[in-house]
Amino acid sequence: MSSHRTAAAATARKNARKPARSERAAKSAASNPAGKSAVKPVAARPNTPDMSAAALRLAAEVERGLAAGTIDVLSPQAVQALMAAACNVYSAQVEAGQQYVPLKPQSISPTAVMVSASGLLRSANLAVFELGMWQSWTGR
Repeated sequence: MSSHRTAAAATARKNARKPARSERAAKSAASNPAGKSAVKPVAARPNTPDMSAAALRLAAEVERGLAAGTIDVLSPQAVQALMAAACNVYSAQVEAGQQYVPLKPQSISPTAVMVSASGLLRSANLAVFELGMWQSWTGR
């Protein structure tokens, strides 16, 4: 069996084990007898323009610190949290149909992109080969 068929079969097996959306909703309701929603109401969600402005300010401060030669401007835990949040937001927006690249052209060196991409793949226990296969299957 080809690797594409193997992956498709594995995905089918995995999806077959998942309960249907209505079953998951019923389980969620059963595990929440008070009827409280796990989803925050719209009014309680952070204001997106404020969060974007804060993120832009943080990015500018980090860049200023790096330009001054301070490489520990963020702790490893802060870098991990920010990278995870940025990856999750970007992925969600792309999945929702937005089309943009995650970095402005020439905003980061090719070496920084390669180091970061390698670290992201290593963090998820993925190889470049798997990335290439995923890109060929999804067209991304």
